[in-house]
Amino acid sequence: MRKRPITTLFMLQSLDGKISSGNNDTLDADQDFCKIDGVKEGLHQYYEIEQTTDFYSLNTGRVMAKIGVNDKKEYHEKVDIRFIIIDNRPHLNENGIDYLCHWVEKLILVTTNKNHIANTLKDKYDNLDIIYYDKLDLRVMLEDIYEKYDAQRVTIQSGGNLNGLFLRNNLFDYVNIVIAPLLVGGKDVSTLIDGEAISSPEQLNKLKALELIECNKLENSYIQLKYKVI
Repeated sequence: MRKRPITTLFMLQSLDGKISSGNNDTLDADQDFCKIDGVKEGLHQYYEIEQTTDFYSLNTGRVMAKIGVNDKKEYHEKVDIRFIIIDNRPHLNENGIDYLCHWVEKLILVTTNKNHIANTLKDKYDNLDIIYYDKLDLRVMLEDIYEKYDAQRVTIQSGGNLNGLFLRNNLFDYVNIVIAPLLVGGKDVSTLIDGEAISSPEQLNKLKALELIECNKLENSYIQLKYKVI
């Protein structure tokens, strides 16, 4: 078997496991938690911890669109990090790709869409790489990224459905969760891990037990939990 990076799922969630504030893309934890009294005061700790995560960070075009990169007018300060963005629909537009290329050291865009707008921009940005697959296999993608870029470790910060695919394919090595003092509710609100549920006792092997490595009580009633996936 080819080598792949060590992966860590790093996310902000409410106490009831929600990674968004509502059930559509106009609502988002990054945009909304900072508006809630009792939550906004300690939110900075999540972003401070985020600054200590891996050089390679994996996310999705949908998440990037939700945080507004497609509409940004001013560039973010350049950061020494590499983004791996999975985007098939696409969710990113030309402005979003431009913003990301000015934001990060390298943008590695992974897609199954032959007509992705990024194809028209690859000669414009020397830090834009496009990896195309007929069908996306997450393990193969991680192995390719390891081989091509020598990516030893990758932080995963994607949405609940993609997190579910990583789980079912046994591709999480560690979990690093910051829990905000908040209850969101709503059965249709995305959680830490969504996707297809198991439906029989024979599938219990698809569940992953965890070993607690660290538990940190943060300020303003926040908690950080670190686990190793057994």
